[in-house]
Amino acid sequence: MQREHIRRGFSIYGYTEITVVPTSKDLKTIHLHARQCVIHSVSVASHPADFAHSDSLASLSVSNVQDVHNHPELKRKLYSALQEGDEGELSIAIPTEVSLRQSGHRTATGIVSEAATPEPQTPGHTAPHALPVPEFTPILVSISYSLKNPADGIQFVQPTESYQTRIPHVFTTPSSPDAARCWVPCVDSLWEKCTWDFEFVVPRSLEQYDVLSDEDDEEEDVTGGEYPTVVICSGELVEQVAHPYNSSKTIFVFSQPILTSAQQVAWAAGPFHSHPIPADLSAAEDASGTTQPIMHAFCLPGHESLLTNTVSFMRSAMSFYVNEYGSYPFGSHKLVFVEELPAPRFDAATLSLVTVDLLYGEDIIDQVYETRHSLGHALASQWIGINIQQKMYSDTWLVNGLGLYITGLFLRKLFGTNEYRYRLKKDMERVLKLDNGSAPPICQPQSLEPPDPANVSFINLKAPLVLHILDRRLGKSGTSLGLSRVLPKLFLSAISGEMANNLISTHSFLRMCRKVSGIDPRSFAEQWIYGSGCPTFGFSASFNRKKMAVEITMRQDTPAYKAHENSEMGKVLMKPVSFFEGQMTIRIHEADGTPYEHVLDIRSPFKRYEVPFNTKYKRVRRNTKRYLARQAAAQAAAEGDADAAAAMDMVDMGFGLEVWEKEQERENWKVADWTEEDEQNMAGQTYEWIRIDADFEWIAAIAFDQKDYMWVSQLQRDRDVVAQYEAIMVLSKTPNPIVSSTFAKTVLVTNYYYRIRCEAAAALVTCASQRLDWIGLFHLFKLFLRYCYDPDDQKVDLFSHTYVPRPNDFSDISEYFVRKAIISAISRVRFENGKTPPAIRRFLIDQLRFNDNTTNPYADAFYICHIISSLGCATVSSHPPERGEFTASDAGPVQDQEDQDLLTKAIAEVDRYRSMDRLIPTYHNVVTIAVIEFHLLLSLASLVPHDPRPFFPLTREGNYISVRLAAFDYLFLGKWYAPRIMRYILTVMANDPSRIVRRHVARNACQSLALLVSMGDMKTSKEADALMIEEDGNGGEKVKENKKSEMDLMIKALRKDREVGKNEVIRELLMPIAIAPDTDCEVRWCLLKLADLLIRGSEEAPPKVTIHLPPTPVAEVPPPIPTVKLPSKPPRAIKSGGPSVKSPLPPFTLPSKLKLVPSSSQVDVSTAPTSGTPKTTSEKKTAKPVPRAQASGMSVNDLHACRNALKKLQEHKKALVFLQPVDPVRDRAPNYFDVIKSPMDLKTMSAKLEQGQYKDRFAFAADFKLMINNAKTYNMPGSIVHNDAITLDVHFDKHWVRINKTLEVKESQAQPVAPPPPPPSMQIPAQSATPRASASAPATTVVPSIKLKIGGGASANGVVPSPSTSKPAPKPKGRKPKEPKLSDVPPPAPIVTHAPPPAPSPSPALEDIDDYLLGEVIAIEREQEKKGKDHERRHHQPTPTPVKEKERERPVPPPVTEKGKERQIPKLIIGKRKKEEVDPTEDEILALATPAKKERPSAPPPAPSSVPTPAAVQIPSTRHTDSPAPPRNGVTTSRTKERPPKPSPPAPVPGPTSVHARVSIKGKEKDDSSRPVTPANGKTKKSAAQSTPLNDKKCREILRTLGKQPEAPIFMRPVDPVLDGCPTYYEEIKEPMDLGTMNSKLNEGKYLTMEEFAKDIELIFANCRTFNPPMTYPVQCADALERLFKKEWVKALERKLSYNEKTALRKMMNQIFSEPLSWVFRDPVDPVALGIPTYFDVIPRKDARDLKTIMQRLTQDKYDSIEALEADLDLMIHNAILFNGADSEVGNWAVQLRSKYRELLAPIKGHGNVAKRKGGEAGKPPPAKKVKLS
Repeated sequence: MQREHIRRGFSIYGYTEITVVPTSKDLKTIHLHARQCVIHSVSVASHPADFAHSDSLASLSVSNVQDVHNHPELKRKLYSALQEGDEGELSIAIPTEVSLRQSGHRTATGIVSEAATPEPQTPGHTAPHALPVPEFTPILVSISYSLKNPADGIQFVQPTESYQTRIPHVFTTPSSPDAARCWVPCVDSLWEKCTWDFEFVVPRSLEQYDVLSDEDDEEEDVTGGEYPTVVICSGELVEQVAHPYNSSKTIFVFSQPILTSAQQVAWAAGPFHSHPIPADLSAAEDASGTTQPIMHAFCLPGHESLLTNTVSFMRSAMSFYVNEYGSYPFGSHKLVFVEELPAPRFDAATLSLVTVDLLYGEDIIDQVYETRHSLGHALASQWIGINIQQKMYSDTWLVNGLGLYITGLFLRKLFGTNEYRYRLKKDMERVLKLDNGSAPPICQPQSLEPPDPANVSFINLKAPLVLHILDRRLGKSGTSLGLSRVLPKLFLSAISGEMANNLISTHSFLRMCRKVSGIDPRSFAEQWIYGSGCPTFGFSASFNRKKMAVEITMRQDTPAYKAHENSEMGKVLMKPVSFFEGQMTIRIHEADGTPYEHVLDIRSPFKRYEVPFNTKYKRVRRNTKRYLARQAAAQAAAEGDADAAAAMDMVDMGFGLEVWEKEQERENWKVADWTEEDEQNMAGQTYEWIRIDADFEWIAAIAFDQKDYMWVSQLQRDRDVVAQYEAIMVLSKTPNPIVSSTFAKTVLVTNYYYRIRCEAAAALVTCASQRLDWIGLFHLFKLFLRYCYDPDDQKVDLFSHTYVPRPNDFSDISEYFVRKAIISAISRVRFENGKTPPAIRRFLIDQLRFNDNTTNPYADAFYICHIISSLGCATVSSHPPERGEFTASDAGPVQDQEDQDLLTKAIAEVDRYRSMDRLIPTYHNVVTIAVIEFHLLLSLASLVPHDPRPFFPLTREGNYISVRLAAFDYLFLGKWYAPRIMRYILTVMANDPSRIVRRHVARNACQSLALLVSMGDMKTSKEADALMIEEDGNGGEKVKENKKSEMDLMIKALRKDREVGKNEVIRELLMPIAIAPDTDCEVRWCLLKLADLLIRGSEEAPPKVTIHLPPTPVAEVPPPIPTVKLPSKPPRAIKSGGPSVKSPLPPFTLPSKLKLVPSSSQVDVSTAPTSGTPKTTSEKKTAKPVPRAQASGMSVNDLHACRNALKKLQEHKKALVFLQPVDPVRDRAPNYFDVIKSPMDLKTMSAKLEQGQYKDRFAFAADFKLMINNAKTYNMPGSIVHNDAITLDVHFDKHWVRINKTLEVKESQAQPVAPPPPPPSMQIPAQSATPRASASAPATTVVPSIKLKIGGGASANGVVPSPSTSKPAPKPKGRKPKEPKLSDVPPPAPIVTHAPPPAPSPSPALEDIDDYLLGEVIAIEREQEKKGKDHERRHHQPTPTPVKEKERERPVPPPVTEKGKERQIPKLIIGKRKKEEVDPTEDEILALATPAKKERPSAPPPAPSSVPTPAAVQIPSTRHTDSPAPPRNGVTTSRTKERPPKPSPPAPVPGPTSVHARVSIKGKEKDDSSRPVTPANGKTKKSAAQSTPLNDKKCREILRTLGKQPEAPIFMRPVDPVLDGCPTYYEEIKEPMDLGTMNSKLNEGKYLTMEEFAKDIELIFANCRTFNPPMTYPVQCADALERLFKKEWVKALERKLSYNEKTALRKMMNQIFSEPLSWVFRDPVDPVALGIPTYFDVIPRKDARDLKTIMQRLTQDKYDSIEALEADLDLMIHNAILFNGADSEVGNWAVQLRSKYRELLAPIKGHGNVAKRKGGEAGKPPPAKKVKLS
């Protein structure tokens, strides 16, 4: 390649030759990837070839670039362009002169097929044998191309006016996923590998360049002579020669003989300084005799000293990898440090491009670990990641994880085991925090796409930990050394060629682990690799002296599984593991000092283990020889005897610390000692401490309960850094003076690893509280005093002392980190109000003021940054403002004068360091970055105003990249959307020379908007809209707004904001920048995301698709569909109104007498049939086609009912698994169709319904029952699908009963359309034919009527339908022998008149038949209750007939008597509402005359009875009124104040059921014989022995609440004597019970009362206490659950008024308040003000009542029934009469008020249920009812 610099850009001229091996003789076209290239010529086998080159991304366009609303169109075209690019941008046609000749065969192990075919995940499955593929003569394709100003793939770095000292260089950059095709035509695929030869032609030195100025020319001449141009490339350098024709150019030739993909090729060119990394002289040759690989490092001029220090460890890394994992797969390794690299590192074959930010000098401490980890990983990637690649994208975790795993092992050798294990523990805590249900599995075999970039960091974090625990488990097998045996075999197979194409899969890796170790890792893989989540363990231990064993109780929980417990979709996508199994090692340190390891086999979520104890004595005697010997050795070790210290098995870290030996020093340090009780307990303990998971085999959160002194022993005596860290974390949760002293001691003792000392210092913050007299802060100050000048007074007050530090000396690295940790801990101490003590802020300001680094060999830049960060933390209160955290609009925190002075001093010191950093720059300007972050924190806390002006210049080009990024962060957390700032930011996104800055600005532009909204800088419209809606009373809009998510509200607010969504700058510049071809790919996506947030996209018209079909032949016969449908139309049209089971023939025979109606009727004669034959109707109906859904004869009503039921089923939350047919592969049910022969699902039912395959609704219901039975048959009871099926079945049954009863009423009313032939059944009395006539009659003879409107076809007419029957015709007229004469009754009985539809055609308004018809039925029911009482007083109890529950069956109507014309034949009785409160006279009448609903026949025949007087017949339902009641639902009733006398009770008529039997409104028969008799006052009292009916919902809520508790797992299933280790359980417990069994009983309906449910709960706790001793873990769990159960049980038994009842009572109380005579009773009695001091002597204070008190009690839900409120009102009246006398004026007012509120209470008590049904359940269908037609 030849590279040329042009004044206004850069160009690359390239020439590539690609050798193609055809595998088919039909090869005509070659497709290659080539973006940003200009193709000049192409030749194939030396023949010029035709080609087509199309770069879709370079030619993006939209219909209108100026319209920003077209961003969806741009996004669509961008997706389309990327998809087109996958197929190749360059297409080359093979010339006809090129012939393809076969040269042989080869095995089909092509890379593309290997990568595209997913390997089966079942271990042991053998891949199919590869077939031989023909191979043809290779073809040489030559392409000449050029690049000019490439946007991706290549990065040019050049000096500018802002960076005049920058050294120009160029390198390949991973700026996009398809970066390789951006600089060379190739096959851009990770799995398409080939060998490479490179030839670079470059200027010999920089003096050949044209530069921007004369000064640059001189500088470049100097540097050019010293640093010639160097090219570094993947592969091996073959030669470097001068150009044969141009002496100013040099040619570099590289060769890569190992197969490498284009994505793993990189190169760099520039005046790089070369640093050869010397070989390790101690290991010049390894065991095989091969020399060490050549290693070089390259950097730009000026970084030479940094480079030498940075890469000094690389040779030791190479030696470690070679010795542990085999030979280096390539010939050499190069590190090239470049500027402007968008990622920290880019790994390629034999080469790694690294950012210059990782370079550090000898005086830098903090950067060492990060740099060595990154460079060590770069070298490890050559083994795994470059040479060995993932076979599928889902195997990315394995490649990344293995590279990071072996890097960690190298760092363990470099930094030590303590650092390695400490970082493992920290990484594990990060994984536990992230893997809680929101993170996917690290391996998803079903995914064929690359991992989401958002999840890659999590995969890289968890994968090495998973490999670590795999290594630990493999090492426990006894025959393996873990992965140390597996990995060398893995790398050897790649080098030797045994691994096909060097591609590794998860399956092959696990198979290799199984072969090497002999352990089957499948269960491990399912849990940790293919599953997500991590377990949480709870352990407790107790010593059993009888068995001489330690009883360890374990319980396991999985937070990730609980997060998706109710989400089937979440379980499928995230695959959370419900239970982790495996072995865990525990280590018991017994009292004699000996550790014993035991292995717990975890196979259940809860288990109790008995671990044997090895010490012979129950209690260790402290005077044994071994104990005394250890004490002597410890004393010798304390005196400095190294041999004695080494001889000790466990070394106490505190020995030799003089601070704890001198009494005076102990007082100065305020050391706290153990109490005598603690000492006795410690002496009596049989073991020192217990370690759980001692070998680090689990990624789990482990909570272990042991005494504090045991944790202290573990901290002081256990060598493992993880054990010490765990002890510190547990002790910090129980702060006390002893713990504080222990932490202070830990910080002082240098034997501890410095990370543990830092953690102890941080834990001292928990002890720094006022409750402990600030002992933790005292110890922190005392510890830091060691780094300061000694005070003059040794007993100085440390809280007011001025700490002047000594000159810095960071030679002791451990003390450097401990010092930083102490400063950080001091800054986090807070008062209870969240503020930091002023002494701490003064301390931190003093550290900045007095810092002295003059004699320190190390730089203090990071130390200063740490102090500035701590000062910012201390200045800001930890408590947020009252109205929201960090809201700029709220008032800032209260600052007193001292706070203001300290804040001013802090800002002054910080700004001083910023000025110093500008004059003398620190390493990477880290101090300036810390200053920017300090000011940002203060502005967010509202301590200082947000002013971007001081930091705005730092965003410009010329500053260090990290400083620019920090300054932009400060800018984005302010009002950056101002037009000028917005224009500047968009310009930076488009034109800034730094790709890092462009991407950072683009990402933060999107993210900052959400932060600004959450902080309150940008208000959403949620509050304002809610207030506006509430004021306007627009409830519908409010409900609609509440359904929107917070994201929708935020986006809506952003779009409406004039400064953001309406910003003209965004609308002007966003689209041109996004569509520009040189825009960075990530910037473009961020701009489109910003457009989605701020601007509503315009709707795109869908593309038009034209399909050309062949012409239809003329001779083709048309389909015979119309002729088939014609004969079936008439019967279906006629039949639609009647029952679906009737034959279609009877409706054709319409009697001629149907049109002969009485003269007083109001039937529209024009709508009636004009002929006695159905011929005319039939001919008229044939013109209307039958809908397809009614092809099998289903009626319109049935069709709509089925559609309604199906819609409700599909919307049910438990219907997810029933929405589509079962797929044995997808649903993992391979034997489903072997078990289920007739599958069914909701989708199939919907298809059958719409295709007309159901003849009626009962066939539809049968299919649903089939689906439910299939689910119950295939799935085990208790499984998720089985429970969902039961829930869905119950839901369907409840809805289906309502549908059936509604349609039965509809069919009964629509029957007159096709009446039976016998004419006598149609005789109708004239006086009851029309409602108008009855309404105009006098009040004493008024005849109430009911209009039942069905759809829109009902009208007020006089035609009365015939009784509904299931037979074609009723019996002939006649009468039964014992039927009474209705003429004996003086007044006419109430008449129920049903208005039929005016025409036989079905109603047009049938869509909402359920809701509308049920509303009318409810009205009928209410009126029928009123009038039924009048009717029942006229007759004796009728002879009962059995009620048939079978669906679609109608009772036979009785014959009509001639003298019974006053009574209407059809009568509708629906359910029984709550009985109204009536007078005692009425109660006795009703008790004797009202038959039970269960005994009422369909048509009750009258029986002989004693008829009361006419006044007794007309018993009003509402009393104390003179005016007639207004019409309601078409019913008019008369009311009177007369009360009937008591009639003589007739003799009871024997019957099969009780008189008080009732039929509930839910449609279930219920025997009320146990109900107490209504007392004389009209109130029902509940007997004490009566049980509470079961409330299924509340019982399930109780079970669900108990099951969520951490103590519940042991009660969730029946006890397993073998699994739970209790073989005698069922011998002691005769009635076992558990929560799972109770749930099953609840599902099966075995509980009838709440008391039975509570009895089983109490049985669980009683069994637990019977079997387990007191104070054990199960009993503690039972106690905790019982406390919770009692709390929830009280709530479950609470009775409250319904919403409608409470509303009605409030209205009633307001009416009473408005009564003039109520003024006496409105307020509580004040004996002093009213002059009646003896009032409370007569009326006890607890019985005093008034209207205001009663209203308050009503508002506070103190009443559980209407009767309770009435009782208080009666008590108020009673008090008034008792104190004032019945004849007094107040007594008379009391009586009048009692009459008034009783009058108002009557309708509430009588119609409370109806009101609740109609208004209380808004939006819900009313419950099903029993319907009887008589």
